[in-house]
Amino acid sequence: MKLILTADVDNLGVPGDTVEVKDGYGRNYLLPRGLAIVATRGAEKQVEGIRRAQEARAVRGLDHAKELKAEIEGLENVSLTVKTAGDTGKLFGSVTVADVAGAVKAAGGPVVDKRSLKLPKAHIKATGKHAVVVNLHPDVVAKFTLNVVAG
Repeated sequence: MKLILTADVDNLGVPGDTVEVKDGYGRNYLLPRGLAIVATRGAEKQVEGIRRAQEARAVRGLDHAKELKAEIEGLENVSLTVKTAGDTGKLFGSVTVADVAGAVKAAGGPVVDKRSLKLPKAHIKATGKHAVVVNLHPDVVAKFTLNVVAG
């Protein structure tokens, strides 16, 4: 089965790559999850658009990663307002990496890919200050403090 990847798939390729996979893997895993589309003439024309979108989001080398690190670590007040479940500081839900990426952008920082963010645990479930790590490049890691505030 010939497919065009729309997302990064480990051990297979990056968005825009045309790959040949077994029918079951493509039909039961890649297509239902939206990781790939069937390679047709129309889809092959979309490959260029997929690649352009990926390049716009990607960190362009070590120098660009260092610039982003300085920008992220220069942010002074990255805060996120959430609903709490009382005076104990526990949250009704939890703060996810997508919420943190939105808070960085709202604080005036660069657009950060949520897959590059690492929270102290899988999700933040209490108010207060939390250390967040951003893997921008294999050699560049930015750190900042997220302040989760009750709203």
